[in-house]
Amino acid sequence: MRIEIGDYGARARQVIREDPQVREAVTGATLAFDAKRRRSYDEIDSDAWRRWAEAVKSHALTHLDRYLAEAEARLIENGAVVHWAADAGEARQIVMELAAENGVRRVVKGKSMVTEEIDLNPALEGAGIEIFETDLGEYILQLLDEPPSHILGPAIHRTLEQVRELFAERLETPPDGNPDTLARAARKVLRDAFLSAEMGITGGNFLVAETGTVALIENEGNIRLTTSLPRIHVAIVGIEKLLPRMSDLAGFLQLTSRAATGQPIGCFVSLIQGPAARPGDDGPKEVHVVLVDNGRTDVLAHEHAWEALRCVRCGACLNVCPVYRQTGGHAYGWVYSGPIGSVLDPGLLGLREAMPLPFASSLCGACFDACPVRIPIPELLLEWRREAQEEGLTPWRERAALTTLAQMATRPGLYRLAGRIGSRLGGSALGRALPMLGDWARERALPKPSERSFRELWREGIE
Repeated sequence: MRIEIGDYGARARQVIREDPQVREAVTGATLAFDAKRRRSYDEIDSDAWRRWAEAVKSHALTHLDRYLAEAEARLIENGAVVHWAADAGEARQIVMELAAENGVRRVVKGKSMVTEEIDLNPALEGAGIEIFETDLGEYILQLLDEPPSHILGPAIHRTLEQVRELFAERLETPPDGNPDTLARAARKVLRDAFLSAEMGITGGNFLVAETGTVALIENEGNIRLTTSLPRIHVAIVGIEKLLPRMSDLAGFLQLTSRAATGQPIGCFVSLIQGPAARPGDDGPKEVHVVLVDNGRTDVLAHEHAWEALRCVRCGACLNVCPVYRQTGGHAYGWVYSGPIGSVLDPGLLGLREAMPLPFASSLCGACFDACPVRIPIPELLLEWRREAQEEGLTPWRERAALTTLAQMATRPGLYRLAGRIGSRLGGSALGRALPMLGDWARERALPKPSERSFRELWREGIE
């Protein structure tokens, strides 16, 4: 997926002004997701669960070398083949070589953010391999040639009417087809793909070190078919997805589902440990697990940002974010959008490449309250902002404005003079004139300043 983060502001303005359907669709979907999460959290002692999950993931990350070695050993014992990929290029190359060695011409895929991260689909298509995204939302986007807009609901920015038009054109469904009709048409195409594909590719929600188990959560059953029907299954897993023990998995399966969709647990949970044990058994003949770094060890080495690696990709922070709701995910310019993207992307890509995402937030704190593993996203945003300021990555006008404000705030005479000038200019005129408030004030009417300052009122006695 191309990285276009630097144009975030322009893309966000374009969506807000020119495509109000995106805002309407995303807001409706995320509010519904979040309402279900809230109800589901209320059914349990969510604070206790979240603190437990935070501790487990933090322990795994701070002992990552130990658990990676253990996971590799158990996977090999189970009959899986383990591959290590330092970056996106190596990950793509591993899958390409596996496909070439096995004469693969058709691939079915489960929804996977890490495969988006490493640009896997274009590489396979370039080699003449036919790919089918089997998650319904991802399949819709594949027909549209669009990247996902949300971690959980990749096509939430699309309305039912838009999908009807797409399916009528591509799958010859009725123009007024209901959701069941549309799903049935997609199922017909995808069922043939499942039965004829030589390779199935998935991500991995979790990797249990103790048993060498790749765990996958879903609601459609497509991942179950992707991992069992083709003769080769390739699971591409970020190295941060580790859990130490099998007993940890039960809690994470439930907590992740509650955070993501409000369900006590996903409809389908697949636990992959290795290939079919005997000829004639169900399951693939080969299982390959590709462990992907691609910047994760750099994030882990960061004094603060490492906490973002606790992320379980539930999408809860996107669902509560007032900024994300205005534009959807495409405005962010890369795979991981919303609050988690704003703190994870600077670590994975580099702060310069990820600007201005750390500033694409109101710092309301709702993301931390929703996060099932208590990632301190507001604190990490402030940390990235501080680093951006120190590295001179913020606009020079903003730096100049902050310097001027600091000078005025520490000099009472200048502060009083600035206050008198501001009260005469008026709120909106002053807002448009100030570098830091110009864009914000352009769309809003600012409050009218008081004719008298607080000091004047204080001297006169406040009634």
